[in-house]
Amino acid sequence: MLGGDGMAIDRLQEKIRKTKNPSMVDLGAAAEAVPGCIMQGADTLAAGYGRYCRGLLTALKGIVPAVRFSFAAFALLGPDGLEELCQSLKAAAGLGYYVVLDGPEILSPEAAERTARAVLSADTCFPCDAVVISGYLGSDIIKPFLPYCKDGKKDLVVVVRSANRSASELQDLLAGSRLVHTAAADYVNRYGGDTVGKFGYSRVGILVSAGSAQSLRALRGKYPQLFMLVDGYDCPGANAKNCAPAFDKFGHGAVVCGGSAIAGAWRQGQSDGTDFGEQAQAAAQKMKNNLKRYVTVL
Repeated sequence: MLGGDGMAIDRLQEKIRKTKNPSMVDLGAAAEAVPGCIMQGADTLAAGYGRYCRGLLTALKGIVPAVRFSFAAFALLGPDGLEELCQSLKAAAGLGYYVVLDGPEILSPEAAERTARAVLSADTCFPCDAVVISGYLGSDIIKPFLPYCKDGKKDLVVVVRSANRSASELQDLLAGSRLVHTAAADYVNRYGGDTVGKFGYSRVGILVSAGSAQSLRALRGKYPQLFMLVDGYDCPGANAKNCAPAFDKFGHGAVVCGGSAIAGAWRQGQSDGTDFGEQAQAAAQKMKNNLKRYVTVL
């Protein structure tokens, strides 16, 4: 069994304990989130969004322990998108965040091999602590990432229950005596047994939905070693109370992902965007306070 302070999942738990904040902010690229004042002087949308992300990272340092980026979202910003992603990932690492990257779409074992090597190798252009992939294509998509979890001190997060509204159409169907997403969690649970860290959680975790307390309670009860990335805090029906069952009695084992409520807080505050950092800080603190009502991090 692997352990020690070098494990990425243990570092995340340490950061959560230090900040008493079990949340992360999702910086999925959205053009409308960039204030006009940031876009002034930016040659491209990608450049403006990259500047905005790095401004948010600076503003949220010490408040939010973890940050999440999307490979595809930055790639869709245009030719400069991946360069801005690279710079933003490096900036996040330099500021001390635990960094999660949603990997590109993977449709073949060969693509999985290339993605694992490109994202998790020591000389990557896209430095991160963990990568998110879908496991619904089978084991030959997951297996190329496992050596980096066992030997490279990286984490893998596999989607089992996504937060989008129509996910239940497939992921909550019955598969024998189990729901499909429970069967997916069973599947993922096979892979992390030899990567358990000092907090009792493996480097191979799962992405789950913030919108279903019942699902989170069942998954946490059945899989005590699976770390959970609880996605969709901003989605309808999700709230801090519903997220609480993902955590164990010590407030460990999960992190809750908030997106536009933090990254786009200046818009909700009817600001002109010049104070986007302060608006994001206030929104992040509000999310932290809401979670602390139901989760005590020890």
